[in-house]
Amino acid sequence: MKKTVLNYGLLSGGVSALLMLFMALYIRDDPSRFKNGELFGYTGIILSMVLVYLGVRAYRDQVVVGTISFGKAFQVGLLIALISCACYVVAWMLISKTLMPNFMEQFVTYSLNELKASGASPEEISRKAAEMEQYKTLYKNPLMTAAVTFLEPLPVGLLVTLLTAGILGRR
Repeated sequence: MKKTVLNYGLLSGGVSALLMLFMALYIRDDPSRFKNGELFGYTGIILSMVLVYLGVRAYRDQVVVGTISFGKAFQVGLLIALISCACYVVAWMLISKTLMPNFMEQFVTYSLNELKASGASPEEISRKAAEMEQYKTLYKNPLMTAAVTFLEPLPVGLLVTLLTAGILGRR
């Protein structure tokens, strides 16, 4: 199981890291491109998590030869997803320090500009600005950055793992 989990987890993490790199290169010189960042980001996460399904299927077909329980399928899928999430964190930590050292400032500026353009009241903008300043403070702590970054792909990984275990798992 270790070999399958490690191979597919690292492959999934590599896919997400590569897609994140492309996105960072696309956004870094023009912060207005943040507009569809979440859509592209989560699409990349979903694409990378397809490897959870492929990894569980490979484990079922090659290691246990045909039949896998829901619990075992969930275990294999979860481990693959956790490795992928860890790779995602490492990739973001490297990218944010090297390619996008001003990410948080750019993101805050973009977010507040979008809020102003939407016609938000000065009070709402002020409240959002204060909230964003708290995020910037938290983001300066690498452990907090890593924790928040880990939580980005994790729900998708859990959902894909549950679906995979439901589809491939048999009693």
